[in-house]
Amino acid sequence: MVFCGTGAIIIDQQSGGAVTHIGVAVTFGLIVMSMIYSLGDISGAHLNPAVSIAFTVAGRFPVIKLPGYIISQVGGALLASLTLKFLFPSNQLLGASMPAGTEMQSFILELILTFFLMLVILSVAAGSNERGMFAGLAIGSVVGLEAMFAGPVCGASMNPARSIGPAIASGHLEHLWLYIAAPVLGAILAIPVWKYLHVTDKQTINLTKL
Repeated sequence: MVFCGTGAIIIDQQSGGAVTHIGVAVTFGLIVMSMIYSLGDISGAHLNPAVSIAFTVAGRFPVIKLPGYIISQVGGALLASLTLKFLFPSNQLLGASMPAGTEMQSFILELILTFFLMLVILSVAAGSNERGMFAGLAIGSVVGLEAMFAGPVCGASMNPARSIGPAIASGHLEHLWLYIAAPVLGAILAIPVWKYLHVTDKQTINLTKL
């Protein structure tokens, strides 16, 4: 995901805008969708530490597996970013997430974006596994949509691993805290809302049967 997504950002910069912002957003959406369809049955397609942490908090993912997943996610992101650094040594940011305005503006945006992303994931995932006919399409579409409209302001990371890899590889760690804290908080906040909506929906269905 990081190789294709941040790679699209880098190539857009290197080519003078050939990929375009829309192309970058579509790339992120498509690679997330592709990974879900290809890895969903194997690992649940956990590409995002914030999602794994939220699933654990919700009781849908075993705590004992969480460290291994986070290490794999961050390690994969870092490896992808180092590969891109080797391919494009003159690029300074390597697709690192950077706020266009204030840190608080980006923090709130990242929190809200991840909240809605997690709400969708909880609704389409099978347990803690992001798999199924519509899971990839739904989740990939949300990632692409949010990257398209919020990317120019906050980067629309929604994923600590996606931000950690490029930040370490490029040496730009100055805003990294917000791209770790905001997505994790946003994903966790989605859990009680999803549970409330789920219970309310069940109650509505039961009432219609009376």
